[in-house]
Amino acid sequence: MAAVSIARDPDPKEIVLEGSFEEVNRLFLENGWSDGLPIVPPTKANIAEFLAFTDRGSDEVIGTLLPDNRKATVWNVAVNGVMAGCRPEYMPVLIAAVEAMADPAYGVEHSGNTPGADTLLILNGPLIKQLGFNYEQGALRDGFQPNTSIGRFWRLYQRNVAGFMLHQNDKGTFGNTWRVVLAENEDSLARMGWPSIAADMGQAGAKDGAVTISRFTGSNVVVSVFGDSAEKLVPYLGQAIVTHTTWEVIFTVGLATGTYRPLLILSPLIAEAIARSGLSKADLQKALFEQARMPAHQFEKYLWGWTNLVPGKRTLNDWVRLGKAPKGFAGKDPDRLVPVVTEPEHIMIAVAGDPLRSNCHLLVHNGMLGFPTTKAISLPEGWRQKLRQAQA
Repeated sequence: MAAVSIARDPDPKEIVLEGSFEEVNRLFLENGWSDGLPIVPPTKANIAEFLAFTDRGSDEVIGTLLPDNRKATVWNVAVNGVMAGCRPEYMPVLIAAVEAMADPAYGVEHSGNTPGADTLLILNGPLIKQLGFNYEQGALRDGFQPNTSIGRFWRLYQRNVAGFMLHQNDKGTFGNTWRVVLAENEDSLARMGWPSIAADMGQAGAKDGAVTISRFTGSNVVVSVFGDSAEKLVPYLGQAIVTHTTWEVIFTVGLATGTYRPLLILSPLIAEAIARSGLSKADLQKALFEQARMPAHQFEKYLWGWTNLVPGKRTLNDWVRLGKAPKGFAGKDPDRLVPVVTEPEHIMIAVAGDPLRSNCHLLVHNGMLGFPTTKAISLPEGWRQKLRQAQA
């Protein structure tokens, strides 16, 4: 039987084993190169298939990833894409995702912190339909190859290249598993005239699409949102944002200022009912900003009463006086209502999910420790022909 252990970090293009599927998977598992599930062996032949879907050189460096200071390269993107069960034509999406991971604004170095937040990838653009992403019923559930395998790719890449390993430098107290890719329902957005997440993030001109990444500490469904107008629907949605936001307000005021970015995913049924009431997405964000408020004394307890996350026991009035919070957070009444974000546009809104259901979904954000970051997708020359051949 072929040997299945290796002591050193192999060279990027080194053949580490010639053996059976089971032997390859045992080698990868024993060396910490897999997530515990079987991987697709990354042979040079199937890596080459992935590289055919980019015009960038295989040795091109995308960035350097903390904590292990490894180079993110086009080659190791392809390797981990193969391992995760992706198809070669997903390569442009994988590269854009890694470009976002390597952006200092995102802060990949915080990926192993104790709350165990995990990243959601949001996809916009024509690739949603070209590659067969699910954006309707079960939009956040595994079962469609592009949504599922690209979500798995993210965590494999974070493990194998960035270097986050459980019981080592990934210190998530509980953690979560990887999330599938969320693809927006752009047909619904077009009917309403609402911008996509990518457009909100400054990538309205990305003709081939864009990938947005952000780390979320948790999520919950907002069940049976009832009503036929924005006036009836918005109060429940605003209350849901407050209900599920707890210690994360330290990113609104305290540990950071204005970096809290919760994501509200509306089913098309709810989004279009709100739009028929005459609200744009920006109007909805303003309405939610007014609704998503908690008593000032409760906000302050999250800062230093119930947690030790913000030392010094400073009140909201202190933060305003120091210029680290907007004036709207100040006041004498401890029961006054203060917003959970500092600006209306900080409430991110996406549209996806079962178009016939009135449920919505909220993801609670980890602030600047995984800040929303968007990168445009770049397609190779001859994309349509390459795609037709791959899908034939």
